[in-house]
Amino acid sequence: MTTFSDPPPASGPPNQPFNLGMLINDTRYRGYTFQFIALIALIFFFGWLVSNAIYNLAALGQDINFSFLGQPASYEIDQTLIPYTSTDTHMRAAFVGLLNTLLVAFLGCITATIFGVLAGVLRLSKNWLVAKVMSVYVEIFRNIPVLIWIVIISAVMSQALPQPRAFRGEDATATMVLWDSVAFTNRGVYIPAPVWNPGSGIVVAVFVLSIIGIFVFRRYAKNLLFNTGKLLPVGRISLAIFFVPTLLAFFVMGRPIGLDYPELGGFNFRGGINIRGTLIALWFALALYTGAFIAENVRAGILAVSKGQTEAAAALGMRPNRIMSLIILPQALRVIIPPVISQYLNLTKNSSLAAAIGYMDLTGTLGGVTLNQTGRSFECVLLLMLFYLLISLSISALMNLYNNAVKLKER
Repeated sequence: MTTFSDPPPASGPPNQPFNLGMLINDTRYRGYTFQFIALIALIFFFGWLVSNAIYNLAALGQDINFSFLGQPASYEIDQTLIPYTSTDTHMRAAFVGLLNTLLVAFLGCITATIFGVLAGVLRLSKNWLVAKVMSVYVEIFRNIPVLIWIVIISAVMSQALPQPRAFRGEDATATMVLWDSVAFTNRGVYIPAPVWNPGSGIVVAVFVLSIIGIFVFRRYAKNLLFNTGKLLPVGRISLAIFFVPTLLAFFVMGRPIGLDYPELGGFNFRGGINIRGTLIALWFALALYTGAFIAENVRAGILAVSKGQTEAAAALGMRPNRIMSLIILPQALRVIIPPVISQYLNLTKNSSLAAAIGYMDLTGTLGGVTLNQTGRSFECVLLLMLFYLLISLSISALMNLYNNAVKLKER
């Protein structure tokens, strides 16, 4: 059925000459017209917001100026991944905070994925007790605000763990673990630090090549299985590729990588690496909280695969781990990954709650001390929005690439 506004068919009479009325009456142009009007309205709206902000700043005797980033920060940051002193600029302080945010996001996403996958799979266990324990974990953690978990874990660490002086003397009430190499204190965890001697770069290069080799081998084994049906022992060979070349390079080069063990000296431990208690509290609180949501995503993805496929694979004699890795997970991932991307983004943004326990992330440096010292609230908030937007878009882009790589390819 045709209408008066429909364009004439290709085999019909020639098209009418263009006139302005066709922008509304002709369905070929109507959509473009409304989109153009919406774009113009959006530009005017944001233009009004910017002009309004500039006008109000001018009324307060301020302007938009980012020169404060070059001024000395004059404050300390308790944990830094790069060298930093209080004489450095606000820009470097903001960069240190950005690295701390990325560190928490990286550690949190990995740990939350491990917790979530384990809890999601175990919640489907036929063992009644295991399934109920996982259900309790999921329901408790996802229904209590993450800020409360951050405060609870931080308080437990500061109150339950011993002070460094408890490790001193013959009547010490606390001892180091793992062959006197790791110390758990209320100021954080002290672990050995690697010492890089000449030749260590070759060992590291071999280790990186081993990791790449594992991915190449697993891809080869997968193609071999699909093309010929021949099944290789992927797990054992992957472990051999992971350990053997690196260990050989380590001993051939004369063991160039050593360890600097933490030792108690004065009022605190010296040497090694100090993982601050605030970082640990924030890291595990975010991982446990986000892991509860990921567990539900994993459970939903597995349940989305028909149970008949599992039964058919078992009837063919496949082992449960093969059924999970070759049949269930490849189909479940297309359901699991999209919501997991959202959980990664939420974890990264929730890391801004670090200010509650004094962890100096991006919000604590640029949006906290720098903002209060300089009074440049508009510029600091604008930079914060920009940084978090870039981080979130980067995570989303990487995960979407992974999603496209593992999704089912249909003919």
